[in-house]
Amino acid sequence: MQFSRSVFLVPVLPPKSLRGKSVAIVGMGKSWFDYNMAKSHGVHFDEVWAINGVGTVVYHDRVFMMDPASRFLETDDAGGQTKGMAKMLQEHKGPIYTCELDERCPGLVEYPLKEVIEYSNCHYLNNTIAYAVAFAYWNEVANIKMFGIDFSYKGNLHFAEAGRGCVEFWLSKCISSGIEVEVAHSSSLLDTDVSSEQKLYGYHRLKNPYIILAGEDGIKLERINNLDIVEKNQEPVLVDRTDSHLENENIKSIGGDDILRPVEPKKW
Repeated sequence: MQFSRSVFLVPVLPPKSLRGKSVAIVGMGKSWFDYNMAKSHGVHFDEVWAINGVGTVVYHDRVFMMDPASRFLETDDAGGQTKGMAKMLQEHKGPIYTCELDERCPGLVEYPLKEVIEYSNCHYLNNTIAYAVAFAYWNEVANIKMFGIDFSYKGNLHFAEAGRGCVEFWLSKCISSGIEVEVAHSSSLLDTDVSSEQKLYGYHRLKNPYIILAGEDGIKLERINNLDIVEKNQEPVLVDRTDSHLENENIKSIGGDDILRPVEPKKW
């Protein structure tokens, strides 16, 4: 008599090394300039995750490239990215997360698709950036900073990229789980580049709109007329070889911040 044996699948847990860490996800949009500014001014990230061709330019810890490597090695479908990506894929030691392995690319690692989907109970993944955010969600990082993830740009109605809704969905899941999300000031993601009085549709048409105030104790709403707004005249600042700007006390302005500090991501 033969007996059937039950097989119990034990879910693969994410590496403990990423839990509680701060991660910068850097894409190819214009707001990646904010990453360069932040990095050059000493802003700390435990890890930097590069999206596709960013891995050829920015120092990073991981690359996410969810297309098969053959797209870059055998076709020109990626346009201007093709040559740089093909070179990186054949030389990079990894990890480069992707959908399938290729013996020509030593650093490729299969994305933990099954584990991420079963952990999150969600399969809405329609672009590479969403996979990176989902990976962060699965790993229970503490903080995600988004740079170069823009999808659309003010003043250019003729160019936009698909996938913004999916990325914002995963960022919402991260926020709901307690992960702090920050977005580069100049990015359109999560309407970050929209002014405070314009963020809430409908209310933006009022003469006394609500202003969103984000602080250490969370998000609050206040009518703009109830706020004490102090306009300060900012003197021109010249950074010269003698660092004379450091002697000018008036460069401390606008909320008490140093006007020379980099634009940091907005917190959500």
